[in-house]
Amino acid sequence: MKHEIRDEKDATIVALEGDVDLQSSPDARKVLLECVGRKRPVLVDLSAVGYIDSSGVASLVESLQTAKRSGNTLVLVAVSEGAMRVLQLARLDKVFTICDTVEDGLKQVQ
Repeated sequence: MKHEIRDEKDATIVALEGDVDLQSSPDARKVLLECVGRKRPVLVDLSAVGYIDSSGVASLVESLQTAKRSGNTLVLVAVSEGAMRVLQLARLDKVFTICDTVEDGLKQVQ
């Protein structure tokens, strides 16, 4: 898994790429929690994630909970078909705010 972090407008965008699985989810967790700690809205771009397992989903959930506790916002954007399937199976598509594009996500957090 690779990641890219960039600031755009008043938000931090974390673009994950590759598989988010047992091997890579600790890195994803660390990156996401660091970004949530910046006290800026965080958009997680999952467009390049081919596969996400339960450990990857747990990293997303923990990041969302941490953001909410601190009064921050975490939004999933451009979720790939494979990742969306997993989120839907776990019914987490009802828990996360999910936007079709980064631009839509930026509008959501302003």
